[in-house]
Amino acid sequence: MTNRSEPGDDRPDPSLSVVMSERRRLINLAYRLLGSLAEAEDVVQETYARWYALSRQQQEAVASVGGWLTTVAGRICLDLLGSARARRERYVGQWIPEPLPEPTEWITGRPGAAADPADRVTLDESVTMAFLVVLESMTPAERVAFVLHDVFRYSFAEVAEIVGRTPAACRQLASSARRRIRAAQTPTTPAARQAGIVRAFKQAWEAKDIDALIGLLDPDATATGDGGGLVSAALRPIEGAEQIARFLTDRISAVPDVTFLERTVNGRPGLVAQLDGVTVSVMAFDVAGDRIKRIWTVVNPDKLRPWTTG
Repeated sequence: MTNRSEPGDDRPDPSLSVVMSERRRLINLAYRLLGSLAEAEDVVQETYARWYALSRQQQEAVASVGGWLTTVAGRICLDLLGSARARRERYVGQWIPEPLPEPTEWITGRPGAAADPADRVTLDESVTMAFLVVLESMTPAERVAFVLHDVFRYSFAEVAEIVGRTPAACRQLASSARRRIRAAQTPTTPAARQAGIVRAFKQAWEAKDIDALIGLLDPDATATGDGGGLVSAALRPIEGAEQIARFLTDRISAVPDVTFLERTVNGRPGLVAQLDGVTVSVMAFDVAGDRIKRIWTVVNPDKLRPWTTG
C-alpha cells in the first residue's frame, strides 16, 4: 500500500485513490448479496467508516486494501442477511429485490445526470431479477459463498475468511447454491425477442385485450407484487395466465391515466408505469421461449428511488 503523506503535507493522500477505486466493486458485491441498492450503499459506507477508523499504522499493515474492504463488506452483508430473514417475516406481502434501471445516477436518482461510474451497478446475468430471486431462496452462507466464488471469482480460501467456515465447507455451500440456480433456470431467449414480447404485452395490456395477454403468458405463469404495506398489491403471487390477465386489466381500468414505458430493468426488457411523470411501479419479466413465465412488479415507493425523475 502507498504510504500516506506526512502531516502538514498539502499533497493529496495517494492511498485515497486506492481505497475509493474499490467502491464500484463493493457496491456490485453488496447489491447481489442483499438485493437492495439502498442497503448496498449503507454497507459500503460502513465499510469505509471502519477503514478510516483504523490507525495509520493499522492501515499501512494491510497487505491488500481491496481484500480487506471486501472481507469487511462481505461480513457486514452476511450479518444483514441473517437479520433480513426475521425482517422479511414481518414484511407485508411479497418481498422482491430492488429493481435497477440502466444507466442512471444511482445516488440522486436523476436519470441522465453525470454519474460517477463507481456508483453504477454493472448489469449482467448475475443481476437479473430471476437470478436475484433465486439468491433469496438460499441461506445467507450459501448466498455469500456462491456470489463471492462463482460471480466475483474469489478462491474458496478467501471466501472462508469472510464466511468463517473452512474452504471445503464453502465449496459445498457454493455447490448447493449452484444446484438451486440450475433448477430455477429457464431457456435463454434472445434479448431482441424478449423486448418484442414485452412490447406486445404492453400493447395488449393498454388495449385491455385479455385474450392477447393470455396468449403471451405461459399457462403456468406467476405474477408477484411488492407493495411493502405502503401501496396496495396482491399479498400472494397470482398463478395462471387467465388469472393474471384479468387481474392486470382490472388494475389498468382502475388507473386509466397510467403511462407505460419500455425500460431496461436489471439488464432485461421491462416496463415502468408512471402517473403524472412519477414512477409508480417497475415490472421485470422472465421470458421462456415465446411466453412470459414470471412477472415481478415493485410498487413499494421505498424501492423505486433509483427510478425517481425529479
